[in-house]
Amino acid sequence: MSEPLLSACGLAVRFGSITALDSVGAALWPGEVLAVVGESGSGKTTLLKVLSGRVRPEAGHVWYRAPDGERTDVHAMPLPMLRRLHRSDWGFVEQDPRQALRMDVSAGGNVGERLMAAGARHYGHIRDEAARWLAEVEIDVARIDDKPATFSGGMLQRLQIARTLVTQPRLVFMDEPTGGLDVSVQARLLDLIRTLVRRLGIAVVLVTHDLAVARLLAARIMVMQRGQVVEDGLTDQVLDDPRHPYTQLLVSSVLAA
Repeated sequence: MSEPLLSACGLAVRFGSITALDSVGAALWPGEVLAVVGESGSGKTTLLKVLSGRVRPEAGHVWYRAPDGERTDVHAMPLPMLRRLHRSDWGFVEQDPRQALRMDVSAGGNVGERLMAAGARHYGHIRDEAARWLAEVEIDVARIDDKPATFSGGMLQRLQIARTLVTQPRLVFMDEPTGGLDVSVQARLLDLIRTLVRRLGIAVVLVTHDLAVARLLAARIMVMQRGQVVEDGLTDQVLDDPRHPYTQLLVSSVLAA
């Protein structure tokens, strides 16, 4: 088996008297989709932010293996290096796309900006790539010059995905990417994410409270409760035969709904 693309050990984070992460470890292999699930306050979003370098842990390490095989401690990276990583090899999909998009810049401009941040300079090439990625996420290319403020919630999320994937990152962090969307819009978006992730071979760390989303997108799942990982394994195996009482409660609550 190849070496993990991203690995972590002993992660600890506290917010005042609240323990957000308690000696958490994780590993993600190239091309793998890992879902992190749990109720609100379980620590899953904090874990995502620590793994992506957005929040520094009080203890523990996060290691990233670059394309050349070099293994680097994410939280020991100089800030400019981490920013470059987020503009190229990594991507982040926010639950609210308005946090990631520039609402006063055209749809094409939002996608093109990430290419420019990664070093692209030819305007014609940038616009062509932006148009191609709008089509990839099922946004009418005729809307390339429209502002995101005129888009629906589902279109905004698809635009954010186009902006994130245009540089073909190796690793994408997703924070509740279907949260707040209507069920029919969610289904379309999930199908799009699954198709693109598989075709491009992207590794994904996905935070979701929805076990159906985890089952659809992720090969492996981590269940968190009160800042700890209480169960970890193949998604179907964990959801079909949960061993930990908390996981059993999560699964039974879905079945009873």
